[in-house]
Amino acid sequence: MADFEIIETKAGLDVVVEDLLSAKIVAIDTEADSFYHYFDKTCLVQIATRRNIYLIDPLALGGPAELAPLGPVFASPEITKIFHAAEYDLFVLTRDCRFSFANLFDTMVSAQLLGYPSVGLAGLAERHFGVNLPKDEQRSDWSRRPLTQRQLNYAAADVVYLIELTEKLTRELRQAKRLRWAREEFESLCTRSWPEREFDEFGYLRIKGAKRLDPKGLSILRELYFVRDARARELDRPPFKVLGNRTLLDIADRKPTKLSEVAEIKGITDLLIRRMGRDIMTAIRKGRKQDHGPLPKLGGGRRRMDRQVERRMAALKTWRTGRAEDLRMDPGVLAPNSVLEAIAWRAPATAADLDDLPELKGWFRREFGSEVTRVTLEDLTGQETTKKQRHGQRARSGRRRSGPRRADETES
Repeated sequence: MADFEIIETKAGLDVVVEDLLSAKIVAIDTEADSFYHYFDKTCLVQIATRRNIYLIDPLALGGPAELAPLGPVFASPEITKIFHAAEYDLFVLTRDCRFSFANLFDTMVSAQLLGYPSVGLAGLAERHFGVNLPKDEQRSDWSRRPLTQRQLNYAAADVVYLIELTEKLTRELRQAKRLRWAREEFESLCTRSWPEREFDEFGYLRIKGAKRLDPKGLSILRELYFVRDARARELDRPPFKVLGNRTLLDIADRKPTKLSEVAEIKGITDLLIRRMGRDIMTAIRKGRKQDHGPLPKLGGGRRRMDRQVERRMAALKTWRTGRAEDLRMDPGVLAPNSVLEAIAWRAPATAADLDDLPELKGWFRREFGSEVTRVTLEDLTGQETTKKQRHGQRARSGRRRSGPRRADETES
């Protein structure tokens, strides 16, 4: 394993920042503690240059806000910042430190655009460098101190190959004429707005199986969901570690009337009964008092397609399958269903009709806008031809059924 330096003081961080500002390219990763805490936070930032690997400990520094000196590095358009699967890293760094970003490169996005069958960092490292990256600390508690040697080795391994990997992927993207696509994806990540952390009051409806409950069961599930969240906040633990979703569903479905009946449900322990039994029974009784009303429309719901939109959608999916095979790309990377649905609803007559569709990425609109427009037009033309054929058949059939014309209809 490559050598690394652990940074735990502000003076040490200042030295690191000076080194990073003189670099042209750096590799970055983060570790957070969302698997162990309700109020998760950035617990480690790994940064590699061509010469050094730094493991920066924000908790030793006094908290994630103390990473502020790194801001100019992340915002500099002169320094390429490499991430693998950047979304979560950007989210936590923006949330915890209010950083802004410029000039990113995402190795996972690049591998997706190149059609790699495996786009995880471990798979890419094995493919290009013949190494097996450690995986045993993926669900480690990064908030505990001191960090173990295995944790430190794992963290360093996540950045040690990224610069060389970026150089290889860049050459492949250029050769495949997809480097511009990748750069547009990276720019989109830089300008993306990240949501504030909020409690989802309708999160119980997103639990798999919730909508199969009857109205009273759904009402009980809602109350249990609120009780679980309050307890999770109090303990600073992830809600699923307080009560699992499956257990919530089973309680809501069975509607127990006694604590002894609750204790028989899978996932309920004696300790849980002692700590939360009274709150669970209170939630059940409250849920029983009134049936759940009509289900609210949650954000992101899909519109019901009419027959014409469904036909266009089917035609677009057929196009996507063939085009993705030609490009050796995953169909979902080329055009997710949300993109095809937006096109199907728009029914473009020209490629320019796609210009204001927010679901379409710039490179897709530029490279494939004319193609998908032709697909929707061909489908429309086919429908019109079919309608005319059916109309003609009905007209001819009607004349055959009418028999001899009346005397007053004969030509003079």
